[in-house]
Amino acid sequence: MIKSWQHKGLKRFYETGSTSGIQPHHAEVLRILLMQLSSAICPEDMDTPGNNFHPLVGNLKSFYSVKVNKNWRFIFQFDGEDAVLVNYVDYH
Repeated sequence: MIKSWQHKGLKRFYETGSTSGIQPHHAEVLRILLMQLSSAICPEDMDTPGNNFHPLVGNLKSFYSVKVNKNWRFIFQFDGEDAVLVNYVDYH
């Protein structure tokens, strides 16, 4: 279950389907990733073909990442069986 968000636009997209706070051409990929994350009970549940799942290092050491498109990533942490601090970033 997703318990907390860092990206308000991504939260709005998840709750209402509004693309106003995200890149509209990422909507379909984000929809799939959010559905997958909402049913995940551990980070490794996001490790499916094409996701480019990996733990981050440095300042984002406690986060995991999956690829959305080119430079855009969907990052998150886990607290027990819940996803927290879900974010959508262009960090490359």
